[in-house]
Amino acid sequence: MSPKPFNLSSDLKRLRDEGYFVQIRGGLLLMREIPYVNGQRQVRSGTIISSLNMAGDKTQRPDTHVVHFDGEYPCNPDGSRIQQISHQSGDFNLGNGVTARHSFSSKPAQGYADYYEKMTTYAAILSGPARVLDPKANPRTFRVPEEEEDSVFNYTETASDRVGIGALSELLAKEKVAIIGLGGTGSYVLDLVAKTSAQDIRLFDSDEFLQHNAFRAPGAPSIDELREAPKKVDYLKGIYSRMHRRIATYGSLSEANLYLLEGITFAFICMDAGKAKERVVTKLEELGVSFVDVGMGLELVDNSLGGILRLTTSTPTNRSHFRSRVSFEGGGEDDIYASNIQVADLNALNAALAVIKWKKLCGFYRDLEREHHSSYTTDGNMLLNGDEE
Repeated sequence: MSPKPFNLSSDLKRLRDEGYFVQIRGGLLLMREIPYVNGQRQVRSGTIISSLNMAGDKTQRPDTHVVHFDGEYPCNPDGSRIQQISHQSGDFNLGNGVTARHSFSSKPAQGYADYYEKMTTYAAILSGPARVLDPKANPRTFRVPEEEEDSVFNYTETASDRVGIGALSELLAKEKVAIIGLGGTGSYVLDLVAKTSAQDIRLFDSDEFLQHNAFRAPGAPSIDELREAPKKVDYLKGIYSRMHRRIATYGSLSEANLYLLEGITFAFICMDAGKAKERVVTKLEELGVSFVDVGMGLELVDNSLGGILRLTTSTPTNRSHFRSRVSFEGGGEDDIYASNIQVADLNALNAALAVIKWKKLCGFYRDLEREHHSSYTTDGNMLLNGDEE
């Protein structure tokens, strides 16, 4: 996959045109080789780092005046610290391979108009003392930046870096995920996984996207799209490939093509009970892959629906419970869900619980109980865990 082109907004282009060494890393803007004075009155160079506020490939007004800095604490020519910008110090892992040791705060009365003003202001504060000691010290290096990073996204993911969880989001970057079944729950799983940096997303389903699916899936298809009766995988890829570049589509899994699961690191099983599901589970166990299976049982009593959502996880170190929790027999005639009742809210909840569990296994979320089975009861609003490690 070739590097993703990045069209610089006018303020970032101006920085480069004027000789500042700027780069984009994830949702971060880096200004490198900024001269500063350390506590020993030596001239050193460091990197100013800012989160980016974007609309597509266009920068917006900076949403924070704070920056991070990778280097020693900057000082005045006499070696005293520049206290007026002091904010925090520590070891900051900002994700995307970017680290910092300090954060600075210098806020003009009206805030910064754009990133040119923000970055050059901090560059002047840091480099000013350096030029006193070394007149040749200059933040404008006229260095040609290397190519921007390759990305699974079609535009910069700024949500993680603006709140400081870029390093956590990177935990998902090596994941190769299969979503098996793109009905109500599976389609919501895709909606959530497509917003992560997962390296590959493989979709498995051979059914058409019909009218009843429109009321159980995220988004809102037009009547013209429904008239075409597209395959579910093709319709959903058409939506989510606008954001995520690494989505591949396949039909249903059978004995003949189970090899398509090879190489994945995690699977979401969102398919009906039956022998096909049992074959998939057996293959995933053989491959040593972790997976989660979702289920839903609803009943109509006294003119209202009640039931249970189920989430069962299987990992290489904890599989013994799975086959006692999950049925491979088809649903009976009293299983209302099998008749495609429209329960988009429960589909979305079941999908969210499944994706949260995947992220727990990746270390993104804290996991104290390490449960491998959960159930949510609608009428009592109870979420119960079981089969803990």
